[in-house]
Formats: sequence, C-alpha cells, structure tokens
Amino acid sequence: MTERQIRIFGDPVLKTVSDPIGSIDDRVRGLVDDLVDSVRPPGRAGVAASQIGVNLRAFSYNIDGDIGYILNPVIVETRGDKEPVEEGCLSVPGLWYPTPRYPFVRVTGTDVDGNTIELSGTGLLAQALQHEVDHLDGLLYLDRLEKADRRAAMKEIRESDWF
Repeated sequence: MTERQIRIFGDPVLKTVSDPIGSIDDRVRGLVDDLVDSVRPPGRAGVAASQIGVNLRAFSYNIDGDIGYILNPVIVETRGDKEPVEEGCLSVPGLWYPTPRYPFVRVTGTDVDGNTIELSGTGLLAQALQHEVDHLDGLLYLDRLEKADRRAAMKEIRESDWF
C-alpha cells in the first residue's frame, strides 16, 4: 500500500487510547499494509497505528530486518526490573532520553486471519514492544521519563524547528 506520514508530538491522536480491532475487513488489511510499509525505512523499529493517524490497536515492527505486525497486542509477561534504555520516537524527532523499560517482554495478539501471534524478547525487541503498546494506550515515551529528563525534553521540543 503506502508509507504514511508520521504524526508529530502535539497531534491529539498520539494521546488517545486506541480502540480494539473487531472484525477484520479490507480497511484493517489496508492498515496493516500501510503499517508494514511505514516501518520499512532504515532506523525504524516500530510504528503504531496512532502514529499514522488511525485510532486502532495495531502496530508494525522492524527488528534486525524482521518485519511484522500485530493486532490487539497485550503485554502478558514482563521479567526483571525496569532499566533505563536510551529511547527516541518518530513522533518526537531528534530527541533521545533514558526511559525505564523491562528487559524482557511477551506480547500476544492476532494476525489478519485471526491466528494468535506471540512476540517475546529482550533488548531492542522488548523495548519496541513496550514503546508501541504505550502508543496504543495514548502514552509517549516522554510520559515515562524521570521528572528532570521530562522537563529537559519538553524544553528541547519547544525549541525545536519542527514544533
């Protein structure tokens, strides 16, 4: 289908809790195609439907060349204590801050045929799964930052040329 434009900080869709996907129709299939096309460019680990302006619970991922998607994802398991991991976001261009994330995560959901999908891992995959589910819950990684880092990030945003 099409690589879609990424919505930027300040767009209300990024702070909206996404609706669950009910029946799978051509609209949902088209969304999946767009999500997959939108995550292909280099440097993209994940794209949530809300980041392309669609208020549905779906995201795509691109981890070490493994590209896929998941509908109605739910984090079903975390392991370890949260650790600060350098994190950025396509919707907050140019900013990177240490964000507390679990070192292991397992997510379940479905594909467009209704089959169960399970994604689990550590490192970048664990970080991306948490980051994208946060998007679907109306959260940006900025919402997870320590107070001083969040204040610094907001200052950087206000001074950026894209805001």
